[in-house]
Amino acid sequence: MAKQTNTDQQGLGGKGELRYKESAHLLFLGLPWPFRRYEFYDNDLVVISGFLNVNENDCYMYRISDVELKRSFLQRLVGLSTVTCYTSDVTDRTIVLKNIRHGRDIKDFVMQAAEASRMRRRSVNMQNIGFGADDIHDVDSSDMV
Repeated sequence: MAKQTNTDQQGLGGKGELRYKESAHLLFLGLPWPFRRYEFYDNDLVVISGFLNVNENDCYMYRISDVELKRSFLQRLVGLSTVTCYTSDVTDRTIVLKNIRHGRDIKDFVMQAAEASRMRRRSVNMQNIGFGADDIHDVDSSDMV
């Protein structure tokens, strides 16, 4: 994990400073797999994948609502982790950072950066508590006061 700094703008519109740059690794011997990279900025998480056709997917940090860390037995043997970010992003509801080194550090950074980004934007993270749009017809008008 290469800790990076960048002189990008820190405002709400910019990505902020580049904090971490990580590559996915092969599970076999933990060798780096250069066709999938992750860049962690103050305000964005960027997933870059591909060799001939490159796909770059950005997710604002304030859209990340939860982060999960998993390590299988083989991953623990070679020092890798899988970090899953649950988001309110339109393109990806879950962003899976598979077979990365320093998973706990990255998970902690993403959680703190997401909270800091929400505070800077003064946004509120609303979670679904089981009352969906389809359930609105189940409510009687007599129940409403």
